[in-house]
Amino acid sequence: MKNITVLIPCYNEEKGISDVIKGIPHKKLEAFGYKAEVIVIDNNSNDKTVKKAASKGVKIITEKKQGKGHAVITGFKSLPKNTDIVIILDGDNTYLSREMLRMIEPLDSKFCDVVIGTRLGGKVKGGSMPTMNRWGNWFFTFIVRTAYKTSVTDVCTGYFAFNKNVADFLAENLESKGFSLEMEMVTKMARMNYEIYSVPITYQERRFSESKLRPFKDGINILKVWAKDLRWKPNKSRKVKKV
Repeated sequence: MKNITVLIPCYNEEKGISDVIKGIPHKKLEAFGYKAEVIVIDNNSNDKTVKKAASKGVKIITEKKQGKGHAVITGFKSLPKNTDIVIILDGDNTYLSREMLRMIEPLDSKFCDVVIGTRLGGKVKGGSMPTMNRWGNWFFTFIVRTAYKTSVTDVCTGYFAFNKNVADFLAENLESKGFSLEMEMVTKMARMNYEIYSVPITYQERRFSESKLRPFKDGINILKVWAKDLRWKPNKSRKVKKV
């Protein structure tokens, strides 16, 4: 039995977190030889996110420093030692946790080191991605594919699957606090020559709360990370393992 750890970073997602947790296909995963543990990283929520998650019997850890980057890094550093595969997705139920089986297969078959859930190559439900966000994502994806020579098709996605050694690498090398996190993950993994591939996923409209993304300000920060990481090199004192 292989061990999967599902990380769900959350800030005020009381209306979506229950559906995300309930959607995890534990029985189907077990049928294919996987056992999943769920960890919710609460990013200092002031609503009922923690209460809702706790009612589902999952593990909850807290990261007081505000920002998705802080929450994700804390999640990576809290992974059980016996973890084989790491899944990360948002807690707002815009990404469907029930689709994670298709994220896992390319890792298990050693086809690649990282799987990205692509919305642009999958199903984008009506109203889920405003036109400005879609154009921005196309642009960022194009410049990453061109400059970093990697085959990603959705660089701003929040749905990832990694082999654990990749998550360990990210835990020691990420710096982004906010929505530039995904760009930093992709660019640094590309710089390390991890094999990254995309699989189509569904992206639903955010029904319960407004998006925390600030298109112009966050777009500038994402572009800055893209440019900075073109010259980035890992700390030579850290050993980075490849599969």
